[in-house]
Amino acid sequence: MYVLGVAGYSGSGKTTLLEKLIPLLCAAGVDVAVIKHTHHDVDWDQPGKDSWRHREAGAAQVLLAGARRRLLVQTMPQGNDAPLAEHVAALRPCDLVLAEGFKHEAIAKLEVYDPALGHAPLFVQDPAVLAVVTDAAQPDLPPTALPRFGRDDVEAIARFILALLEKHQDAHR
Repeated sequence: MYVLGVAGYSGSGKTTLLEKLIPLLCAAGVDVAVIKHTHHDVDWDQPGKDSWRHREAGAAQVLLAGARRRLLVQTMPQGNDAPLAEHVAALRPCDLVLAEGFKHEAIAKLEVYDPALGHAPLFVQDPAVLAVVTDAAQPDLPPTALPRFGRDDVEAIARFILALLEKHQDAHR
């Protein structure tokens, strides 16, 4: 599986970009998985439902299996922020894992940059950034030889990702 990060600060447009890219990648025949990092506690269970009751009774893992989907709720140790590799290992095999967030992981990544947020671009300090997605005219963006894409140029970004994926697959044949 090829793991590609989509990194940037909160509010930079990572989810919006992925929402546009995923259908293009799937249409190209790519089996895509997404891992979304959050600093917030999440709970997809509903209080009172059977799966919630199982978890409340002490089960560390509860898998809700339906006809078309399954949800696995795992209780992690307090304060645990597992590395990306642990989350990737939990996925079934696929072609491409898009890891949203995880900006400090040492993985290949696209940076979604919005100067209005007031942060320096990640690519200045992170050699794992392969390309920058930002607004078309950014005169204050530090000079870089990295490929640069406009936020709405999703077809070109998809082609870039497909080329990365092909290179990865060729290297692992």
